[in-house]
Amino acid sequence: MMVTFVSQCEKKSLNKTRRVLDAFANRIGNRTWQTVITNEGLNAVKKLLRKTASKNTAVSCHWIRSCSRSEFIWVVGNKEKFNAEGVVPVNYTQKFDFKGFNEEDWQFLSVIEALTVFAALLHDFGKLTDLFQNKLKGKNKVLSDPLRHEWISLLFLVAIVDNKSDEEWLKTIISDEIHSNISKLKIINTINPLKSLPPVASMVAWLILTHHKLPVFEKVYAGKNISLSELFEYISPSWGYENTKEEIAFTDWFKYAELPSKSIEWQQEIKSHAIKLKNLLPQIQVIFKSQSLRPAMTYARMSLMLADHYYSSQAKAPIWHSSVKLFANTDQYGNLKQQLDEHLVGVAKQAKVNIKKLPQFEAVFNKNIRVTNNKEINKKSPKEYKWQDDAVSSIKKWKRGEKNLDKNQFGFFAVNMASTGKGKTFANAKIMQSLSANEESLRYVLALGLRTLTLQTGDEYREKIKLKDDELAVLIGSKAIAELHQQKNLSGSESSTSLLDNELIFTKDFTEQGLDTVLKNTKDRQFLYAPVLTCTIDHIIQATEV
Repeated sequence: MMVTFVSQCEKKSLNKTRRVLDAFANRIGNRTWQTVITNEGLNAVKKLLRKTASKNTAVSCHWIRSCSRSEFIWVVGNKEKFNAEGVVPVNYTQKFDFKGFNEEDWQFLSVIEALTVFAALLHDFGKLTDLFQNKLKGKNKVLSDPLRHEWISLLFLVAIVDNKSDEEWLKTIISDEIHSNISKLKIINTINPLKSLPPVASMVAWLILTHHKLPVFEKVYAGKNISLSELFEYISPSWGYENTKEEIAFTDWFKYAELPSKSIEWQQEIKSHAIKLKNLLPQIQVIFKSQSLRPAMTYARMSLMLADHYYSSQAKAPIWHSSVKLFANTDQYGNLKQQLDEHLVGVAKQAKVNIKKLPQFEAVFNKNIRVTNNKEINKKSPKEYKWQDDAVSSIKKWKRGEKNLDKNQFGFFAVNMASTGKGKTFANAKIMQSLSANEESLRYVLALGLRTLTLQTGDEYREKIKLKDDELAVLIGSKAIAELHQQKNLSGSESSTSLLDNELIFTKDFTEQGLDTVLKNTKDRQFLYAPVLTCTIDHIIQATEV
């Protein structure tokens, strides 16, 4: 096949792509290359371009079908440099976009940030006890605390609130000397401390309590329709936050030598974010009473957990001036590492970084990490599979409100039932593409109950939909079964590709700082980045049980 490459790269990316393309094709212009190449060679060029890609990369490939016709195949990098046919625009109309994301979609971002950062400043406050500090220093025979540090941190928050309204207790933090105030607090209600908390306090309390794990729902409440206020009323230490093996009275072990609130930097941070929360009270009231509460708290909790996980993995700050002699953790050799106030402030700052990345994630995944221009899906289905196109047509009509349905309703539920061999797998891909925002791209997870069925689906997507290795990931959790399946398929079929250790290459400019501790290997990256992921359902279940 004869192909033409067109580069619209900028800055250093232009030289990088030139080095790759010069090795495979003849340069016929300043930014244009042409060559005769095999399909395997073309895939190798695309893979090499992706390895060196950044936000300034934009390379298109056109297949010259005849002397009068060429076919646009793919783009590596910034797709906005070309239109749907691969044509380069000759004129631009600019629009000033201050924030770089849809403000309507992220109207509560400032609220999520304020709640998360404030919770981060208190999330490990409960590590101040002599029992926990001695455990870090290796002086404790008791390996587990009678109450987990999350619960102790929660008790301090409840004591700060002290049955006041949100406006009152936030005003107290802003106006009073915070350390002196906390040193006078009395921990009284240790059984049901979340009961009757005002909205802001309850949201912060939930983040503190769940920053390591969700409460273990007691069986006595199973099957009951419990409201949020009732849930907070029921939660007690027995929901996974107490160590029943250690029968030590609370008054006997709850002792501490000093408070992390003595730290000047911590005081400055918590006062600053108390002011932000107070200013955002009207918006928080709206969230608390609406359907936005659950997604807002999900984003906040995820960002806090990632921040805590990441900052805990870092070395202690090289310079940290503090009179607080409390510690948050130890290194791999058991040596004391980060000071407690340093850890609280550090996690808070990282949480803020994570929150600001949320719109960036949306932008990157929506524009770059998707399967686009898939010719197999866009083809009209054969006569015996006409029902596939009918389903797509119905969905598009539904999206346009042509069936008198509410245009503002969100979500989609469908049951796809057909006999074996009727094209359900292919139809699912067509349906998912029609549900995408532009109705021309694919990014979804297909979860299946059987490992063999998952592998077979991956094969079908490669063979019938022509998905490449950088567009599809198959995860089943069993390397042995994957190897057997691969050996079975290695019968000379050119389409048989490795299911194992398939390294996906993505734009390096998209920063992963803060995700290092969760994106540890190829499997983790595939789960996050693969435009189309087929996996056994246990992979999805695990994502909801943290």
